[in-house]
Amino acid sequence: MVISTTAISQADESVNCTFASRYVKTSMPKFKMAEKSIPKDAAYQIISDELMLDGNPRLNLASFVTTWMEPECDELMMASVNKNYVDMDEYPVTTELQNRCVNMIAHLFNAPVGEDETAVGVGTVGSSEAIMLAGLAFKRKWQNKRKAEGKPVDKPNIVTGANVQVCWEKFARYFEVELKEVKLREGYYVMDPVKAVEMVDENTICVAAILGSTLTGEFEDVKTLNDLLTAKNKETGYDTPIHVDAASGGFIAPFLYPELEWDFRLPLVKSINVSGHKYGLVYAGVGWVVWRSKEDLPEELIFHINYLGADQPTFTLNFSKGSSQIIAQYYQFIRLGFEGYKNIMANCMENAQMLSKGLEKMGCFEILSKDVGVPLVAFALKDSSKHTVFEIAESLRRFGWIIPAYTMPPDAQEVAVLRVVIREDFSRSLAERLLSDFKKVMKEIEALPSRVSNKVAHVTATVDEIKGVDGAVHKKKSVKETQEGVARYWRRLVDDKKKTSGVC
Repeated sequence: MVISTTAISQADESVNCTFASRYVKTSMPKFKMAEKSIPKDAAYQIISDELMLDGNPRLNLASFVTTWMEPECDELMMASVNKNYVDMDEYPVTTELQNRCVNMIAHLFNAPVGEDETAVGVGTVGSSEAIMLAGLAFKRKWQNKRKAEGKPVDKPNIVTGANVQVCWEKFARYFEVELKEVKLREGYYVMDPVKAVEMVDENTICVAAILGSTLTGEFEDVKTLNDLLTAKNKETGYDTPIHVDAASGGFIAPFLYPELEWDFRLPLVKSINVSGHKYGLVYAGVGWVVWRSKEDLPEELIFHINYLGADQPTFTLNFSKGSSQIIAQYYQFIRLGFEGYKNIMANCMENAQMLSKGLEKMGCFEILSKDVGVPLVAFALKDSSKHTVFEIAESLRRFGWIIPAYTMPPDAQEVAVLRVVIREDFSRSLAERLLSDFKKVMKEIEALPSRVSNKVAHVTATVDEIKGVDGAVHKKKSVKETQEGVARYWRRLVDDKKKTSGVC
């Protein structure tokens, strides 16, 4: 969504094209529908020209989202792009493929589903919708229990780490649930299960654990969380469950770390979401949420409609959506199988480790990501008193690389990080090229005068003691204090840009 924040100049009101000028002699309005039609060739060329300025998805290492699929799957997606997934009576095979995917995922996550039973779950537009649905199920179950006990239901809360994705904040705000966040700390960038359980009270509808933190790729300790929460539930009489946000790690852990207990093998895990468009290897637009059993999804949240030709149960936030991504997910499941997914994830992890070692050898970076987790590399400058990760990210764009620089959430907000996500289409040769470009950028940046000293002069004292205008003597800031000041400056800068850009 784009919110206009400035007046539009007359020069910006029209689109001027180059190649399409042989078809169109006048400029096209940008913000109003044109009065007359134009040739299809011209419309195509106008849009194609503008899209040339977008980044290359393959070089967008900020995103977890799949950017390559096999041509055969592309063809299947295009052949089904005109099917409305919600019309189950008209497209029963598509519905059947979705149900097969749900059952495959449930078994992958060790759901207690019998041979003759059907798993409980649904395909969604992405993990954001999946989390909304899971959150609503927890909230309704908690409300029903409280009402039966004659207790108030007006102050539900969720306990999670400060490292959660923004969709959890959206859920909390949209559906009026307090979000109780376990703060991070320097050197520990995931939710501490001990602190999380301490925050649980009678109004907690669930504790949300992250399998694959967006910040560092690290898996949170769901097993310890389950054990601690089990003990607290027994002691207090609570019945607080766990939801696992496995958006990034759900298609990693079963293949690379099969012995890791994080899923439905743990009794308190009642629902899990996963993104098909991340390491599920499908283009953007598909997520999944599965529940342990039918009892964990309140029946009153499921709607039954018949105006499309037959009785159809539905539990989604949106209604109409395309069938292509569902079909693509099924293609990947039967095409790759367990062996194929395992090989791809292992290859991604090898490339991540190769890149991590290469960056570490440069001597200027500290690696923050862990060996076990999502295949990505998160790293920080050892010394950011003269230059910052934001400068590095900006310089790498010159070579086409899109690499995010960001500060950590509270209480580790003084740490500024770069992150490279390794996807299936990021080859070893691309990793080698990225390392080469990193070396070029660092050599150039280190030869430049400090941008920090110009922009954040108040945190770059150069003498042991400075006499202020008030006559007081101030001690020179330590390297750590200087770096913290720099991180605060860049965080404010990024926040200000978000406020003024008008984009959300």
